[in-house]
Amino acid sequence: MGCCQSSLFKGTRSDKDRYPQTTGLNHTPPSNGNDAAAAGVGDGGGGAGGVPAFSEFSLADLKAATNNFSSDFIVSESGEKAPNVVYKGRLQNRRWIAVKKFTKLAWPDPKQFADEAWGVGKLRHRRLANLIGYCCDGDERLLVAEYMPNDTLAKHLFHWENQTIEWAMRLRVALYIAEALDYCSAEGRPLYHDLNAYRVLFDENGDPRLSCFGMMKNSRDGKSYSTNLAYTPPEYLRNGRVTPESVIFSFGTVLLDLLSGKHIPPSHALDMIRGKNIPLLMDSHLEGNFSTEEATVVFELASQCLQYEPRERPSPRNLVETLAPLQNKPDVPSYVMLGIPKHEEAPPTPQHPLSPMGDACTRMDLTAIHQILVMTHYKDDEGTNELSFQEWTQQMRDMLEARKRGDLAFRDKDFKTAIDCYSQFIDVGTMVSPTVYARRSLCYLLCDQPDTALRDAMQAQCVYPDWSTAFYMQAVALAKLDMHKDAADMLNEAAALEEKRQRGGRGS
Repeated sequence: MGCCQSSLFKGTRSDKDRYPQTTGLNHTPPSNGNDAAAAGVGDGGGGAGGVPAFSEFSLADLKAATNNFSSDFIVSESGEKAPNVVYKGRLQNRRWIAVKKFTKLAWPDPKQFADEAWGVGKLRHRRLANLIGYCCDGDERLLVAEYMPNDTLAKHLFHWENQTIEWAMRLRVALYIAEALDYCSAEGRPLYHDLNAYRVLFDENGDPRLSCFGMMKNSRDGKSYSTNLAYTPPEYLRNGRVTPESVIFSFGTVLLDLLSGKHIPPSHALDMIRGKNIPLLMDSHLEGNFSTEEATVVFELASQCLQYEPRERPSPRNLVETLAPLQNKPDVPSYVMLGIPKHEEAPPTPQHPLSPMGDACTRMDLTAIHQILVMTHYKDDEGTNELSFQEWTQQMRDMLEARKRGDLAFRDKDFKTAIDCYSQFIDVGTMVSPTVYARRSLCYLLCDQPDTALRDAMQAQCVYPDWSTAFYMQAVALAKLDMHKDAADMLNEAAALEEKRQRGGRGS
């Protein structure tokens, strides 16, 4: 069964196990003795355990994922003319990704780019949109990260349509980004390039995350700051270098964005804070629904972050310690506060026409599935077993008799007896039958054992990899286990196999 190991556990393993790496690694990562971190095993405080280990992608993989870098797939807010464009894409394993494409001259040395990417790729934390890979191919330099589907902080603060971000959610954004910076600093990666509201992304649950792309310079010299000079740390203007303290300055500008709902130049905001005009700075769209005491603490923290002298600014740990006590709705999910739907991907419309079996599985009609399996009998087992004359032993006759008893019980809907008889047939092991696995899978479903049913459906796929019925049975079991996205994917795969058979291939 080794040939089907990956599909055998589809839908039941963690994301890390379910999504194998896309390519082999052609580049040896710089060693620092921390192999677990390099492999992406740690989750940096929990919640990132499903992130795949960092790896190298081929250009062909990323072209396929982004429809050859189609402009329709661009998600960076600065658009097609930006120096470094970000695309969304979908890998063959159905994982959504974000791909940052650098200009050709940004990183002329491929090894330098790869080393830098590997350094960022070691980081794994629930507050980061984690980096999962890179690509160096000719002049191409690309980074691959987790895709965040719910827009940027800039979109929710400055360009919202239905509702503004409520006060408690703004406090949560500030804390989560502070936690991300604190983690990165503790891991020896304290520099973040061009921190602003566009770098804060919202995941499928509405939780804010810090984009990993800012952990990596936009070019080898690092002398690129896309924000207006009015928002740039003063020391950067003097020497062109990003320092840990300049990251704190930029965090202060994000705090101002959260407080005011506008992108206010720091010098202007500081003048208003010193003049005690804090109420005038607050976002009017909040309509007074905020705590003045909490707002005052955040304004004071922003003021400290925006100090002219870098040494007078707080550390990332200080940010967390100040913001953590302000959280006042810890039990309310972020998607509720953002006003976005709960992440529950509805099963997509099948991409291929459905057969009666496919229709029955879509409707979860176990009675109809039973009738179809009874009528189909064993016609799909042809060619799965080739037995020599010597194998027709008494044991073989007993095994076939057990299967026959199972068939009679299955026909008469005595599913527990059918399970016993089919198990006797399977346990002998001389002959393997995908139909027996499919029938026993249905029996387990009808006996309310979806986990065991899923295993049998997977075994049927192992015996007959292109058999649509095996995929259909997996779809039903996955749906019973409330894994609806995986179930929908399985239905589509089954329907595609049926369509392929109708065009001349084997499968039903």
